[in-house]
Amino acid sequence: MEEFVEALKDRKQEEKLKHANLDDWLPITSSRTAKWYYSAFHNVTAMVGAGVLGLPFAMSQLGWGLGAVAIVMSFVITLYTLWQLVEMHELVPGKRFDRYHELGQHAFGPRLGLWIILPLQIIVMVGTDIVYMVTGGQSLRKFHDLVCQGRHCADIRLTFWIMIFAAPHFVLSLLPNFNSISSVSGAAAVMSLAYSMIAFLTSAVKGSAGASSASAAGNAVDYGLRASTPAGRAFGMLSALGTVSFAYAAHNVVLEIQATIPSTPESPSKRPMWRGVVAAYAIVALCYFSVAFAGYYAFGNAVDPNVLITLDRPRWLIAAANLMVVVHVVGGYQVFAMPMFDMIETLLVKRHKFAPGFWLRFAARSAYVAATMFVGITFPFFDGLLGFFGGFGFAPTTYFIPCIMWLILKKPKKYGLTWFINIVSLDQVIIVRYSLSCTSHSNLLLTESLFMLLLCYLFGQICIVIGVLLTLVSSIGGLRQIILDAKNYKLYS
Repeated sequence: MEEFVEALKDRKQEEKLKHANLDDWLPITSSRTAKWYYSAFHNVTAMVGAGVLGLPFAMSQLGWGLGAVAIVMSFVITLYTLWQLVEMHELVPGKRFDRYHELGQHAFGPRLGLWIILPLQIIVMVGTDIVYMVTGGQSLRKFHDLVCQGRHCADIRLTFWIMIFAAPHFVLSLLPNFNSISSVSGAAAVMSLAYSMIAFLTSAVKGSAGASSASAAGNAVDYGLRASTPAGRAFGMLSALGTVSFAYAAHNVVLEIQATIPSTPESPSKRPMWRGVVAAYAIVALCYFSVAFAGYYAFGNAVDPNVLITLDRPRWLIAAANLMVVVHVVGGYQVFAMPMFDMIETLLVKRHKFAPGFWLRFAARSAYVAATMFVGITFPFFDGLLGFFGGFGFAPTTYFIPCIMWLILKKPKKYGLTWFINIVSLDQVIIVRYSLSCTSHSNLLLTESLFMLLLCYLFGQICIVIGVLLTLVSSIGGLRQIILDAKNYKLYS
């Protein structure tokens, strides 16, 4: 009997050592030497991307009042839920929840937590990388068209531009972990701030010039809702809400980013991580509010799904901005791909017993890049993809799942301040989405939102169910937009 117990202990020790060695190889846990500014770079790169370029288009589907409310309230709510995730990273003494699904398993149970979090996280990360493939290809084509104006250059299909954008990712994907892509992420963060400011300034200048000429000619910018039919307005609003959700995207990789920061009982990782998050959100506020409001101010409901596609003057500056977008989404792709690489490699080693090494990494990561490239080439619908993935994947993992886990794990005193804030965070998602889908009259909607807020205080406990249902509904707008775009789309054109 004693020999059996000893053998069992030895086996457990071997398993523990095996997992420890695997953690030294996996991309999320292999390096824990990051600084606070790495967190800032990664969070800016993860958040400010394709989403910010789509915010003026979302405003054109919501209007001034509701669009501003949706963007500002989302900023406040997502900053709070991001703080929750940072705080819960080391909730259990001596243990770090290095991955979003690990925290979900701790909150909901090993099996249920995996089924709740993992599918949504995969949708978010794969969906973002697909959108970034489309964004990179579109920006490269726009750069080419601007540079070649008047030069009789050959017209190159979007399919080939997406393939060109994907090419460097087959090399960059071989970088082993988050810290190894910190320079790429830093360059991407700088580019995101630069092209956002270009979009803001050129839109503001064009809006001012357009207002002067319009007042003289009597042709003002149209700020009415983009769609002309009631069904179009309703679905457009739902899609726009998904676009806003997509813009606040860093939650799905925040625990993985925090895992790269060293931590001790005296100096936990949450301090430098939160410092980086605050710096990142300051940049996010500058980029999001300026681009969203200036882009809509300049073009009204005539703005394109990507505001840089709408802008064409001054030509050299817009061409440079599109090239900056390419650099940024190269880094953004890698930030969202790294957790996926971690999941794929963990599955291949633990479940299928592959030996960890270079060739496994090369094959797995190259296959992932090729798959996202293929889907991006097949469905290059920027606005529809933003709405669909934003509504279906980003909203749950960003807006209310952190609140649910906080209530389960921290167990705040019922009806206390923390409990109340979490319930209101959940309710805000429902209020905005429900109100926006009911009518297009802004004053009536604001009044209805206040009335719904009072109701939600009384019925906060059912908010989770309603929120999930409305999250699913909001993805319908994006799906409908994809279908509409597909009608006029020639495959691989």
